[in-house]
Amino acid sequence: MSSQPNASASGSQAGLFSPQYRWVTAGMFALVFLVAFESLAVTTVMPLVSKELDGASLYALAFAAPMASGVIGMVAAGSYSDRHGPSVPLYASAALFVLGLLVCGVAPGMEVLVAGRLVQGLGGGGITVALYVVVARVFVPRLHPQIFAAFAAAWVVPSLVGPFAAGLVAQTIGWRWVFLGVVGLVVLAMAAVMPSVHAMGGGETPAADFSWRALGWAGLAAAAVLGMNLLARVPALGLVLMGIAVLVVLVAVRPLVPDRTLLAGRGLPATILVRGLAAAAFFGTEVYLPYLLMDRFDLSPAVAGLSLTGGAVCWSVGSAIQGRMGESLDNARAMFIGSALGVGAILLVLGTAAFHLPAIVAILAWAMGGGGMGLVYPRQNVHMIALSTTANQGFNSSALAVSDSLGSAMALAAGGLVFGAFSGNDSFVAVFLFTAAIGVALLVLTPRVRSGTEASPRLESIATLEP
Repeated sequence: MSSQPNASASGSQAGLFSPQYRWVTAGMFALVFLVAFESLAVTTVMPLVSKELDGASLYALAFAAPMASGVIGMVAAGSYSDRHGPSVPLYASAALFVLGLLVCGVAPGMEVLVAGRLVQGLGGGGITVALYVVVARVFVPRLHPQIFAAFAAAWVVPSLVGPFAAGLVAQTIGWRWVFLGVVGLVVLAMAAVMPSVHAMGGGETPAADFSWRALGWAGLAAAAVLGMNLLARVPALGLVLMGIAVLVVLVAVRPLVPDRTLLAGRGLPATILVRGLAAAAFFGTEVYLPYLLMDRFDLSPAVAGLSLTGGAVCWSVGSAIQGRMGESLDNARAMFIGSALGVGAILLVLGTAAFHLPAIVAILAWAMGGGGMGLVYPRQNVHMIALSTTANQGFNSSALAVSDSLGSAMALAAGGLVFGAFSGNDSFVAVFLFTAAIGVALLVLTPRVRSGTEASPRLESIATLEP
């Protein structure tokens, strides 16, 4: 069954900015941009927020809260999209995102701000999944690599200008406007998307089948992830409790992903699993890279931060390359090449820490790794949509996003325990060994994204498969 029942034949040769796609493309890009901007801007201003609201004890929770609640938003948006279409989840998620911004912007204390971040996370997670379903139902398959390349660019631009812009706003008119100033922009972005969303049909399953049980499992997974991030700060009991939390997450996530995902079943299950491994390996390494450069090589924060900028820019370049190549580069091959580049980058960072190689090795390696992830992420999105039908696009989009989020969160929490268990340079070597091991698993399992029944690597052929 084709996953594109609503894509018009007249759009077969159209581009992203042709008349029928122009506004929805711009609106979707803006929504992704604003979610990304908020994520990076909050990182910049949170020290000021914590100081003004006397909230040092809740500092870490302000970051972990949206990561955890986002899982619930993803599952809710995916389940509802399969039954009614993505319009209601998209509107509701945008409204929650705006509500969270408003609560954070007027928060009288850190407790209220954390509550706002929870609401913001619900909305941000739902927006991500709903947009994936919009892509599946509005754009023809040929354009999927390009639209996901645009999404990647929407994350890169804020990484370049977001911290500076947020700092400037905080210094001139106050940190509250970092939250409040985005509200109107979200409304404008939604106005651009609404016409195309209204034109889409609903799902194929009765609304009564909305999975409240799935929401319960999502809530359990979110609670476990939140606990894992807090346990990383309790070294004495952290290891035992972390193991329990991991088991809870694995039990809770099983109903939220396709069958045999945790066993890396061929095709869609493996695609979902390797998304989580890619997120865990890459972001689990990235958070410690500037720390390594500043601590071991005495680089300034600005210079150390250039490693992340280089990775972000090359991520965008890699995404643009795969988008331009389109159907001439099949999804599985793109994912394997990108994973190999990412794992190679992690191994070079590990080598820099273990053998005291020059700092430039790690900086250039991370640019290479970013380029690799620019190949991996968009093609995982494309492959997931191609292996989905109208009846399960929402569920599969949610599964991919949940895997991404949980993979990152679990790696960050476990990495914190690993890092704290050692001292000096051994801490960096240990944590990079941990993420390198995840990377090797990613590289071994990525070939399993092929279902074994694909007659052609071209997107039109893949799009006809049932999961």
